Amino acid sequence: MLKKTILAALACICVAGPALAQHRALTTSMSCAAARQIVSTRGAIVLSMGETTYDRFVSSQQFCQRDEITKPAWVPTADMRQCFVGYRCERIDDEWPF
Repeated sequence: MLKKTILAALACICVAGPALAQHRALTTSMSCAAARQIVSTRGAIVLSMGETTYDRFVSSQQFCQRDEITKPAWVPTADMRQCFVGYRCERIDDEWPF
């Protein structure tokens, strides 16, 4: 009985696994204003710029780790080749001036 219960639970996990995958918003299918708004509203979000290209974007420093700084980020959107959507978090190098 225990074996059947474990096998049933594993089957549910395998079936549910792909369904739980999160869909990323595609920047090239939205306007610049919409892309900027989704970053601003969520605070931090992973956006796709193409089939295999994606990154995490944040609205402010509070969504980065302590050893990271924000760098301005631009992405292609349906109406602009380069749209400022917010920032990326990048690690501070050892050579950082402070």
